[in-house]
Amino acid sequence: MVARFGVFLLAGRFPGQDDGAALRRSVDAASCAEAAGFDDVWIAEHHFMPYGVCPSAITFAAHVLGRTGAIAVGTAVSVLSTAHPVALAEQAALLDQVSGGRFRLGVGRGGPWVDLEVFGTGLDRYERGFGESLDLLLAALAGPTVTASGEHFAFREVPIVPAPLSVPHTPVVVACTSSATVELAAARGLPMLLGMHISDQEKVAMVRHYARAATAAGRDPAAVEHVSAVLAHVADDREQAVRELRAAMPGWLAAGLTAHTPVDGRPGPTRDPVAYTDLLCSLHPVGSPELCVARLRESAERTGIDHVIMMVEGSGSRDRTLATIARLGAQVLPALRD
Repeated sequence: MVARFGVFLLAGRFPGQDDGAALRRSVDAASCAEAAGFDDVWIAEHHFMPYGVCPSAITFAAHVLGRTGAIAVGTAVSVLSTAHPVALAEQAALLDQVSGGRFRLGVGRGGPWVDLEVFGTGLDRYERGFGESLDLLLAALAGPTVTASGEHFAFREVPIVPAPLSVPHTPVVVACTSSATVELAAARGLPMLLGMHISDQEKVAMVRHYARAATAAGRDPAAVEHVSAVLAHVADDREQAVRELRAAMPGWLAAGLTAHTPVDGRPGPTRDPVAYTDLLCSLHPVGSPELCVARLRESAERTGIDHVIMMVEGSGSRDRTLATIARLGAQVLPALRD
């Protein structure tokens, strides 16, 4: 049974919207999620594209923490390949302290995009340096001091101020889309965040691969609570829910996919936005409240993952987003918690 529920916010700019409208929709969605009884809110980070107009998930998380009073708020994810791990650890420790332990940190490798060129971190750190970056982040969060003498980072010992409040009780979550990243997370005993672009069967395969790698590294895979992202949209029936998403998502996805600019000569994403919308609707809780309950329950039973975060902004509409969150809170979550 699903034990923990979150809302996953991308702050996507849909056709006809401006950046402010997208950001305000996500802020309102976070407040609505707290009122609806969700356990946490997770913020995505993207650069230079309308797919998500939040370039700093940790900054957005700070704002949401200030707007809410009890719900946990996390990053899904902060892109570690374009950030300095110690600077990110300092920001995480700061939010951990001022929020009374409500902040959660999720990190990811990111992609081979022009971000690496703009921020000066380079393709090599993305491809080979993620493990070093992750270890330095964890060392800084563990404190009380940190030093480095690696390939990508080298500096004298410095104190970590402020000291984190909750670490290591709330481990860093790692977005995993490849076997290599799964193995890095497993070796460190860190939970995975698995995306909504893959099926339950693929998530099962990644959980099994994680278990093998964790066991080989002397870690207990059963002690780790992974997180699964899904698309969620509630309407009176499935036909209406799919119709509302098909009216909005392809235009948003088309603009977002073409905005991915590789830092080298490799091709960018080539998904058909209509087919991708249909795939997501077929995989996830999209439909009536009863269908959403059944889909979420079946997915938890298949994957063994009992922490689910729901991308609820697929309609592109503030009112429909808030209505979906409210109906999930009133008509879906109670059935699953029971």
